[in-house]
Amino acid sequence: MKGCIFCQAIAGERPAKKVWEDEKVLVIEDIHPQAPVHLLILPKKHIATLLEVGEEDQDLLGAIVLTAKRLAEIHGVSQRGFRLVANCLAEAGQSVFHLHFHFLAGRPMRWPPG
Repeated sequence: MKGCIFCQAIAGERPAKKVWEDEKVLVIEDIHPQAPVHLLILPKKHIATLLEVGEEDQDLLGAIVLTAKRLAEIHGVSQRGFRLVANCLAEAGQSVFHLHFHFLAGRPMRWPPG
């Protein structure tokens, strides 16, 4: 989608520190990390929010979860734990309207998060 910074990163039109890529997702480093490991898992398909996910996106969401598992193994946190977060709409903290998941790890996480 034109004007979407994550679509631009996926297309290689905007600089991003790529960590992982396959046919369905791109993983980049967050530019304002909130944990020692803070990555963004971006579906290559533009979906603005979780509210726009359709039945046809089930495989994509599964790929995102499997990517998070892979990232945990790559970054050595699969035994310690990680947090996977998707904010939906502005009040929940979504500032870029391209569905994305924050992968956070490398420190103890607190609850509640907000």
